[in-house]
Amino acid sequence: MDGSRLNFNNPIRDAISRVRFAPNSNNLLISSWDSSLRLYDVDKCELRLEAPSEGAALLDCCFESESVALGVDSDGSILRYDMRAGDSKAIGNHDDLATCVEYSVETCQIITAGWDRKVKFSDARSASSSGCLSNLGMEVESMSLSGFSLTVALKSSVHVYDLRYLDGSVQAKEHCMDNHIKCVRSNLNLEGFVAGSTDGQVTLEYLSKSNSKNEGYTFRCHPKNKNGRHHLVAVNDIAFNPSLHGVLVTGDNEGHAAIWDVLNRKRIMELPRYPNSIASLAYNHGGQILAVASSYTYQEANEREEQPQIFMHRME
Repeated sequence: MDGSRLNFNNPIRDAISRVRFAPNSNNLLISSWDSSLRLYDVDKCELRLEAPSEGAALLDCCFESESVALGVDSDGSILRYDMRAGDSKAIGNHDDLATCVEYSVETCQIITAGWDRKVKFSDARSASSSGCLSNLGMEVESMSLSGFSLTVALKSSVHVYDLRYLDGSVQAKEHCMDNHIKCVRSNLNLEGFVAGSTDGQVTLEYLSKSNSKNEGYTFRCHPKNKNGRHHLVAVNDIAFNPSLHGVLVTGDNEGHAAIWDVLNRKRIMELPRYPNSIASLAYNHGGQILAVASSYTYQEANEREEQPQIFMHRME
């Protein structure tokens, strides 16, 4: 793994909030607190698009297709980007910060969540509202989509919804954690999800009854201090390798990242420490490339404010 850094003629001017690879290419989508959405061609080592918005911080992004992207910002706006034309338009909004966005290929829905304690659903074909979960009772911390399974983190609990049964009569399956959740990531092949906490723990939970023999468990994923005690540092992001069953990478707020085999309960390797916090992680569609966004995250008063950078690791 080489760990080469992406080069930008115009550096990213504020904290990186999310990186995501395209569905079928090595184009990397980057959202940032500097209000710009960027599209970087990793194969050609060139920036293909930098699309500024109205001034609000972009807090999340995702691909709808290879040529269309989605973003949400601190003003509550839901944005759709035509990356061929290089323009964007608002297609909806939340009543507070919009923090999470996902796109469902199965249902053609744009799914967003925010601090207004709502999860909203829009039909991507008409951009019209197709539903809303408004009884959450607290702000959405993180959200993940895998197939029809929508996983939503609310402080110390995780709610799992089936997109096929969002008629209001089906209650979410609730899974309670011991600590405040920072990120949640679901995995269709694993038939479950992982949740990273603010105190450095990762919890694996299975959803399917077929996995009844495989109990979920919790592990700490940070190096210990010299005195042998664990760091109580937030796990900022987790990403599954799409080509290796049960393999994932974790990244924390002190710049540590490690690759794990969660099925066999072992750490595969620890990556070199990064110059700043790990803000976001993403594998490409084939699992051969890992993108690591090293950036301050506005979580701690004493964070190192090095220039935000993105590193590429080609998996061996």
